[in-house]
Amino acid sequence: MKTDDIRELERIAARCRQNVLRMVRANGSGHLGPAYSCIDIVTALYFHAMNIDPQNPKKEDRDIFILSAGHKGMAQYAVLAEAGFFDKSLLDTFGHFKSPLPGHPDMHKLPGIEASTGSLGHGMNIACGVALGKRQDGLGSRVFVIVGDGELAEGSNWEAAAIAAHYRLDNLVLFLDHNGLQISGKTKDVMSFEPIAKHFEGFGWAAREIDGNNMAEIVAAIDSVPFEKGKPSLIVANTIKGKGFSRAENQVGYHYWNPSAEEMALAEKELEDLLMGMRT
Repeated sequence: MKTDDIRELERIAARCRQNVLRMVRANGSGHLGPAYSCIDIVTALYFHAMNIDPQNPKKEDRDIFILSAGHKGMAQYAVLAEAGFFDKSLLDTFGHFKSPLPGHPDMHKLPGIEASTGSLGHGMNIACGVALGKRQDGLGSRVFVIVGDGELAEGSNWEAAAIAAHYRLDNLVLFLDHNGLQISGKTKDVMSFEPIAKHFEGFGWAAREIDGNNMAEIVAAIDSVPFEKGKPSLIVANTIKGKGFSRAENQVGYHYWNPSAEEMALAEKELEDLLMGMRT
């Protein structure tokens, strides 16, 4: 992919981070750290990789994205709004009563949401079923799913890993958002599954490790799937929780953020400065 195209994706990701801040401001709080760690990946999927149409979000041959770690939902909302799935004014209703943008994604409330998630450990299983169905339909659709590293403590993920390998679902791509932190501390201290890639390879997956906040590496990995014919693909994306706001980066206390006016102003200024630099 050309350097200019990578830079444009980086600019889009920065605007999507602004969309996240807009939602936090509207609601007074939100899962900033998790959303910021994966938003570069979600941006690359919607603006580079996936066969989608915001004007026809249910088209039969579309690619599918499932956000298993539903508390990262602001990242998906931000990207969907930027891609034109819904008017950006809806971002100001995030978390409000009867809003189509609840704290966790609801497939019945918003176009572009393919699965209702939030209770951890279900997205991979849903993705396996969808990938199998899409393959049987012969439509050539791919299924992408993001799972958090802390989420791997849910045993259902490992059942899904076995199922995906057994059925040779090479149209399934799992991004493991490996930011090393979860609400209660460091993931390695709570429940370690290192080396993650080796565990999945043992089930029969093909795996690759990347910098999950480096747009060029994200795009290169996506463009290379499936890594092996007949095997589901795992991309271990090493990310920084809170990436994009200096105070939040790699800080477990920003898993859920209730900002002061001073902090919100600082976060907004950092993004404005970043975008200004990208224009020069």
